[in-house]
Amino acid sequence: MYRGYAPVGDVAVMPWGHAAFGYVLYSLGHRLVTGDPPAGPAVVVALLFGTQLPDLVDKPLSWGLGLFPQGYSVAHSILVAVPVGLGVLALTASRSRFDVGVAFTAGYWSHLLGDAILAVPKRGISPLDRLLWPVVTLPPYGHETTLFGRIDRVFGEFFQSVLTTKHLLFLALYSVPYLLAFALWLVDGAPGIAHVRRTDSGQ
Repeated sequence: MYRGYAPVGDVAVMPWGHAAFGYVLYSLGHRLVTGDPPAGPAVVVALLFGTQLPDLVDKPLSWGLGLFPQGYSVAHSILVAVPVGLGVLALTASRSRFDVGVAFTAGYWSHLLGDAILAVPKRGISPLDRLLWPVVTLPPYGHETTLFGRIDRVFGEFFQSVLTTKHLLFLALYSVPYLLAFALWLVDGAPGIAHVRRTDSGQ
């Protein structure tokens, strides 16, 4: 089913935005539940992989293979993400790695939340439109697209828009959330890297 609004594929959260948003949500949630910061490289890797998974699946399916009109389909659908997340939680719990399952699922679901939040102020459409495939299918892009062509367009337009003198204030404001996420990671003890350093030093 197509809705009567303009394509929204050009409104995208950058990969580092999903990573930062996912880490902040997971770190604060972990602290709230356990009282401790997140730790361990496996947990961090699972979290970061989860934050990128929807785009790693849907963008190639759309931009590269042309199977879907936009890069929001199977992996962005809550009808897929919810059972996949619950399945991962069950699997990792059975193998005594529930912490890894929680990190992956938190990262995955945070990606969808980030996309839904962005859709509201940018286009004034329902936050769920991107997340209800196959019930809702977004209209096709207004131009031909290839995988590498689309990647070049998205990143090129992004950097062109922020790396100019007149956008320095915007760039500064844009950087604030990432600096806060990085600061939180440092406060948490740099999980992932700190563990690797201790292992290398034999501690």
